Amino acid sequence: MKTILLIEDDIALRENTAELIELSGYKVITATNGQEGITEAITHFPDLIICDIMMPKADGYSVLQTLSEMPKTQNIPFIFLSAKTEHKEVRKGMNLGADDYLTKPFDEEDLLHAIESRLAKAILMANHENENNEKILNLHELKIFFDDHGDKISIKKGEKLYQLGEHANYIYLITSGAIKTSHIDENGKELTTKLYCSNDLIGFSSFAAHTTHLENAIAVKNAELTRLPNEEVKQLLKENKQLSLDVIDNLQENLIEVKEQLVQMAYASVRRKTAQTILKFAEVLNKKPSDPIKITRVDLASVAGIAPESLIRTLSSLKKEGLIEIEGRTIKILSLDSLTEIV
Repeated sequence: MKTILLIEDDIALRENTAELIELSGYKVITATNGQEGITEAITHFPDLIICDIMMPKADGYSVLQTLSEMPKTQNIPFIFLSAKTEHKEVRKGMNLGADDYLTKPFDEEDLLHAIESRLAKAILMANHENENNEKILNLHELKIFFDDHGDKISIKKGEKLYQLGEHANYIYLITSGAIKTSHIDENGKELTTKLYCSNDLIGFSSFAAHTTHLENAIAVKNAELTRLPNEEVKQLLKENKQLSLDVIDNLQENLIEVKEQLVQMAYASVRRKTAQTILKFAEVLNKKPSDPIKITRVDLASVAGIAPESLIRTLSSLKKEGLIEIEGRTIKILSLDSLTEIV
């Protein structure tokens, strides 16, 4: 019989939910606040945890963060159950490492389905861990593993996948769309460090404990991704030397690209930077030369590393020369060869 830890400070909701879960064939342990929930999790090592967010002594976010830092409890499936329905709250819970997020009042079938699916996934991952590790020999097979076993998430254009200072709990594979990573300098100016597109891995910071993201990651196009916990990817790399080398090579290629971009930003002319950035966005967004590229001038300036005013003047010049066409936020390449020659 699987054991479920229910952490909820509302007495009536705690008792009713516990009864519902018990009638479905599970053993239930309850806790009345966050601190008590942490103690029960460490003591009983449940198969799954359901946790409220707004609680005395320690809120749900603190409970998840504390348990995620302990080897014994960090892989226990965790479901938030909360009245907080705002998108940013859901995103915060998922970024901290929650496996699911249900809002109050919840449908009984939705809760039971979430419990069943998360327990089933945990069982499959445990049973096939060694077998899967042996089969994952290279980067291509790692991406297949992401597709087969990762959690699928969606973010809209302009939304953050993660931000500077957040706990780096996941590695992501982009299945569609585009993501940019960036830094904000002390003057508030954004500098885009890289554009990621479909089939790219993103989110590598460090596998050390308490690691946080060192940059922001924002969708420049509606994106679909799959994610795996840092610890799971770390274990795959530890047991597959060739896979580790492939990932290192991939990260090195990204680093080389970033360095080349910084060199261009430092030494290339504004005209060359602008042309190069337009072509880069066309590549990342999978656009043909004849297709319009819908992107803000702020994003273009951020990637090119130039002032928006300088970018606007250069775009106007390229438009007069018949190399591009501009309509609102849309840029269309009219002469690919001429634009490439500038680069």
